[in-house]
Amino acid sequence: MGGISEKKVEYFNRLRELLTEYKSIFLVGVDNVSSQQMHEVRKDLRGEAVVVMGKNTMVRRAFRQFIAEFPDLEKVLPFVKGNIGFVFTNADLKTIRESIVSNRVAAPARAGAVAPKDVWVPAGNTGMEPGKTSFFQALGVPTKIARGTIEIVSDVLVVEAGTKVGPSEATLLNMLNISPFTYGLTVEQVYDNGQIFAPSILDITDDELTGHFLAAIKTIATISLAASYPTLPAVGHSIVNHYKNILALSIATDYTFEGSEAIKDRIANPEAYAAAAPAAAASGSASAAAEEAAAEEEPEESDEDMGMGLFD
Repeated sequence: MGGISEKKVEYFNRLRELLTEYKSIFLVGVDNVSSQQMHEVRKDLRGEAVVVMGKNTMVRRAFRQFIAEFPDLEKVLPFVKGNIGFVFTNADLKTIRESIVSNRVAAPARAGAVAPKDVWVPAGNTGMEPGKTSFFQALGVPTKIARGTIEIVSDVLVVEAGTKVGPSEATLLNMLNISPFTYGLTVEQVYDNGQIFAPSILDITDDELTGHFLAAIKTIATISLAASYPTLPAVGHSIVNHYKNILALSIATDYTFEGSEAIKDRIANPEAYAAAAPAAAASGSASAAAEEAAAEEEPEESDEDMGMGLFD
């Protein structure tokens, strides 16, 4: 008992050190993960992260003891359940997640295992003797005998995603050397700087964040202008709107300032501006016509101009 207590104390101290040193924790699922895979993951993360395993009861007890020192750990406690482990890191979260989930290995179907995806048996020759035809028929797999061997006529769905693999389906898949599943660590939750969130949050790009931010600014500015409540996003719009009001007031009265002089002159002398516009347009058309005529009148090059005189 003394040895067990000593190991617990050592484990608790180790967790406290990791919580002090690292700001981020990945809660990872380790169902159907072999010890060799865990070794490979630890090797890939060496220098960037630390993988810690332990009984959930012991981890919860340790975290409860640390809540006074690390209050945000209380958010993690509801997720400490099932077959999980912990990856402590200070590195880029996306990079570490890729390292965690990238190590996957193919595994044969086992009876009683829940299929993570649909499992199909492809059409083709199995190389098996005709005596096993009844086994295929019992599973509803259409077959025929071709050149003394069993041939599957068409693709067949033998296990649907989310359902348990039956003994017969597992036997058939193993007979055909089909390993339909891949297993590895899965990221269940991410704890970062006192906040816990789903790993899908890491897939949000900078462009998406910028788009949401700009949309929020537009919304705030719209509400602010409609309610006549000043906010920073609406300052620019308010200045422009007030400037328009000043221009309108200047036009309606004798008051003139530098910004309204040109507008008031245009209103007072519309004929001058109306005549200037067609003249400018006509000038542009004349220039274009002159250029076109000059291009048409350009003389053709003689043989001498093209260098043909060299051969005279």
